Amino acid sequence: WNNYAMNKDKKTLNGLLQDRYGYSHPLPFNLNETLETLLNHYSVRSYSSKVLPKNTVELLVAAAQSASTSSNLQTWSLVSIENFDRKNRLASLAGNQEHIRSCPLFLVWLADLSRLELLGEKRNLPYEGLQYLELLTVGMIDAALAAQNAAIAAESLGLNIVYIGGIRNNPEAVATELALPPRIFPVFGMCVGYAEKNTGGSIKPRLPQAAVLHHEQYDQNASSKATDMYCKTMNQFYLQQNMKTNGDWGQHSLHRIRGPESLSGRDKMMASLKNLGFKLL
Repeated sequence: WNNYAMNKDKKTLNGLLQDRYGYSHPLPFNLNETLETLLNHYSVRSYSSKVLPKNTVELLVAAAQSASTSSNLQTWSLVSIENFDRKNRLASLAGNQEHIRSCPLFLVWLADLSRLELLGEKRNLPYEGLQYLELLTVGMIDAALAAQNAAIAAESLGLNIVYIGGIRNNPEAVATELALPPRIFPVFGMCVGYAEKNTGGSIKPRLPQAAVLHHEQYDQNASSKATDMYCKTMNQFYLQQNMKTNGDWGQHSLHRIRGPESLSGRDKMMASLKNLGFKLL
């Protein structure tokens, strides 16, 4: 049971592109396995109890470590969690999301500056650059690049994933649960497993390329028009999927960013980062 199986009647590139955008968007290329895996992606929040193949996490880490990393600093780490009690505690900290409990493998991706700090201490060499926002930014980017490589690898194996931003709701409590040293920040989580059969799953349309792709200079007018078009596309998607939403995509998104009360505790991120050892100069 995998993305390919769920889309077995849509094996052409243009068929997958139509799913991805909600309208025809033909491109003159041939479909290959890599493109098929990428374009078939959708988030899964209902997992079966099927056990993952042995050494799955090690293979995912090998894929993750094949991602680009700034200056080869490799400022990320990963905690792999299978213990139900720990998943249960993390689920409670991350918005009480049941799929964290039910997935066979839960991964917490970390921006990790502690490794370089320890290396500096061992060699009695300066590491003051770690105090600056730039290095935390590098760590977060490195973690995201690594995680996306792992996600693609997982889906190529017939597994499914969903990212968990809620891991940032209570970063200090997560750090305690995972015994993180100072200067490590939990960026996000990731559920990994096999999708529960017969639960459905649809490729969700994304913004038109005109909203995100700019040639030579940023075109805000074109982006705005494309965003308005997307709101109509998503209304059709919501109807097809029988999804109840609070208005269209625009209203839903603005509700999510309306103020600190909508950030699920993440409005206190700066204080948490400093408590976790980041000076952010």
